[in-house]
Amino acid sequence: MRFDGKKVLVTGATSGVGRETAKLFAQHGAAVIVTGRNESRGKAVVEDLATASAPARFIAADLNVSDDVRRLIQEAGDVDILVNNAGFWELAPTAEATEAGLDAMFAVNVKAPFLLTAAYAPAMAGNGGGAIVNVSTMVADRGQAGMAGYGAAKAALESLTRSWAAEYGPQGVRVNAVALGPTMTPAMDPMAHMLPTFVAAIPLGRAAQPIEIANAIAYLCSEESSFITGAVVPVDGGRQSVL
Repeated sequence: MRFDGKKVLVTGATSGVGRETAKLFAQHGAAVIVTGRNESRGKAVVEDLATASAPARFIAADLNVSDDVRRLIQEAGDVDILVNNAGFWELAPTAEATEAGLDAMFAVNVKAPFLLTAAYAPAMAGNGGGAIVNVSTMVADRGQAGMAGYGAAKAALESLTRSWAAEYGPQGVRVNAVALGPTMTPAMDPMAHMLPTFVAAIPLGRAAQPIEIANAIAYLCSEESSFITGAVVPVDGGRQSVL
């Protein structure tokens, strides 16, 4: 896979899957825009990418704030590839979930990707095409106690993936999603006590490493996947293939 001459925006790219995805694109020739809330971590990622042949830069943005999303779009300019990776969840039983948490889950996981895609997909079409990958989760279509709001938000994102594929496919813009299983990132820390239970149900018998998710994302953005759009690809070690 090569992405020479391509400009890529990866949200939530200061750690975990987003960071590995940004690094992978840079290693394969893309100019990468890293975005996230933490400026020091963002600058560290950009410094880490300094050895790549193409430039990288960081734009601080809180995707829970619509004005920040709009500013990000203005500062980033046109892109060829968009990875809607940023995510937020509140792990709690439904009766104990907060309204603020629910609002944040839908703002970050649904509204921000919607605003970004609404801005970038038409621009990609005008420039001859592009690719968008949304990062979802296996709990979007598999019930998990304590994750009702998060699962609902990611299910909405998967629905948007299919709608956008239908809407923008005729204009040369492909839209896909990856549905993650347990992945060894800092975001897993609040659920560390649940990891053995999750892993026991995975045919491959382990959680994913972030680079394994990044590889799938990059593939879906590459010319090697030029006839794939509207797909939600499970990257979960086979979890969705079993009862």
